[in-house]
Amino acid sequence: MVAKVGSNAVLGISGYPVTVEVCLSPGVPTFDIVGLPDSSVKEAKERVRAAIKNSGLEFPLRRITINLAPAGTKKEGASFDLPIAVGILVNMGLLRLEHITDAMFVGELSLDGEIKPVRGVLPMAHSAVSYGVRACFVSCENAEEAALVDGLDVYGVKNLSDMIDALLKKNREPVHIDKETFGNVAACPQTLDFADVRGQVTAKRAIEVCAAGGHNLIMVGPPGSGKTMLAKRIPSVLPPLDFDEIMEVTKIHSIAGILGGDSLVRRRPFRSPHHSTSSSALTGGGRNGSPGEISFAHKGVLFLDELPEFRRDALEALRQPVEEGKVVISRAKATVTYPSDFMLVAAMNPCPCGYYGYSDKCVCSSGVVAKYQRKVSGPLLDRIDVQIDIDAVKYEEITGDADKGAESSPAVKERVVRCRRLQLERYANEGIKCNAELDARQVNLYCKLDEAGKTLLKNAFESLGLSVRAHHKVLRVARTIADLDGSGGVLSQHVAEAISYRELDRMI
Repeated sequence: MVAKVGSNAVLGISGYPVTVEVCLSPGVPTFDIVGLPDSSVKEAKERVRAAIKNSGLEFPLRRITINLAPAGTKKEGASFDLPIAVGILVNMGLLRLEHITDAMFVGELSLDGEIKPVRGVLPMAHSAVSYGVRACFVSCENAEEAALVDGLDVYGVKNLSDMIDALLKKNREPVHIDKETFGNVAACPQTLDFADVRGQVTAKRAIEVCAAGGHNLIMVGPPGSGKTMLAKRIPSVLPPLDFDEIMEVTKIHSIAGILGGDSLVRRRPFRSPHHSTSSSALTGGGRNGSPGEISFAHKGVLFLDELPEFRRDALEALRQPVEEGKVVISRAKATVTYPSDFMLVAAMNPCPCGYYGYSDKCVCSSGVVAKYQRKVSGPLLDRIDVQIDIDAVKYEEITGDADKGAESSPAVKERVVRCRRLQLERYANEGIKCNAELDARQVNLYCKLDEAGKTLLKNAFESLGLSVRAHHKVLRVARTIADLDGSGGVLSQHVAEAISYRELDRMI
């Protein structure tokens, strides 16, 4: 008899069905696995054999052949341990085929029969529903994650004996979660607040504009001026994730195995990779095309501190993802696409010593300064909407009461959320959510200027040598500033503020 057990695997952030075919036949006792398994899958035979024996069951001394279909796709990981064991148990007569109909099994087995969690359960469960699967058996640690998917009865099982009882329906109820409260961000309070930042009023305003429109940001200033402190507080003013965004972000983290103790990503991610990060680690890649930092920052913030210190190839690899919101990783085995719709926030010093233009302490020559600034290419800077200059904080601002009434993050967030809601309504039929996503046609449609604004932008375009992309960036930012002001049209003062945020165009 051939037992066909449903399972699943992940390609990119999507799951696809895998049928585990188990055949026991007379002959010399052997255990073969076919269907392009990698080393971890081939080792399943030893884990399954020990798990069945140590669960108090007798392992069959027969010729065992396992086929993982589709046979032309590479299979990786230990998630096929459980379906292989189920197929053997069906052949042994401990379970019947009707027990596993319309069911999916995913899990790693330990030698004592315990079922361990695996990566990527959420995308697996999400895809399984579309293929007619109605029940899912996973480890207890993966149960809440899989239960986020509607239309699927999820059973968390501890070991093989527990799974047999669940299949035989012995007093076992599927896992239920309250999705409305499960994704409540109040469960993980925000500790960082803009009220803690002294001074930097202009920088805070620029950050509010970026958060309201989803724009990219770069901050240039001397050491200790608060660039990193400001960047780390940006997530505190961003609007909350909606449920679809939560699911999408959680899928990426699930695939990478970085969900931690939670089954759901409830806050916008904040990723801050070190400047020694390689191009593959930043954008994704490796032998199997794994997601990188820009995908882990999807729907959140990617903060690149000390931007010129990053490898040139790593920075240049950001061009397409920043523009398109996705990254395509091509390898010999497969081509996968990961979402990478993030808010890029970067910080840099103006020169190697950090004080050029801010203090007489600078010891860098003009040639050294130019060489340092050229480490960040013009095409990448052109893709950054807001470029601001941050001055050192004055002593009076640190010790005095000048910022006693500084706005807190919740107050700023309220305006940002209101602005984002306005954009959602405006672009309801455009398939976008914020001003930063406007294409050239939409810019011409939604960012119309008055005569004074047109004259102002024309002069800036010629004097600063702006590119067409930078021209559109200015218009998008001006549209966001107008939305924050509650203005239906983009006026000259909005354009003037947007132009003032092109600091590097003046510097370079």
